[in-house]
Amino acid sequence: MFIVPLALTIYAFIDCLNTTEEDTKHLPKIAWVFIILLFWIVGPVVWLAAGKNRRHRAAGAGPSPWQRNRRQQWVAPDDNPDFLKSLKDDRKPEAEAEAEAEEEPGRRDGGTSPDDKTPPTS
Repeated sequence: MFIVPLALTIYAFIDCLNTTEEDTKHLPKIAWVFIILLFWIVGPVVWLAAGKNRRHRAAGAGPSPWQRNRRQQWVAPDDNPDFLKSLKDDRKPEAEAEAEAEEEPGRRDGGTSPDDKTPPTS
């Protein structure tokens, strides 16, 4: 008989703390916290019954407007132009490093490259 009222008080207390000030009814949020903690059994029951605006959705209703808007704003990475641009920007230094690495052996050998038109000296 001690555990059930304690669990109810803890649940109501956490629920009250997680509720925004706009969603509390009749009293400020801090007053509800004191009511829940001071009136051990009655406080949590009153909070659950009358302290919070509870929004009930109709059965079979679709997602809330917030969820619909969030779903529309999400873009897959392969469709996001900013993400694709960042990938191209990340690859530019690698491509430049590879090009320099390919030119490096020709520089070390004395300038022999496909573009060099002078014949090698022996």
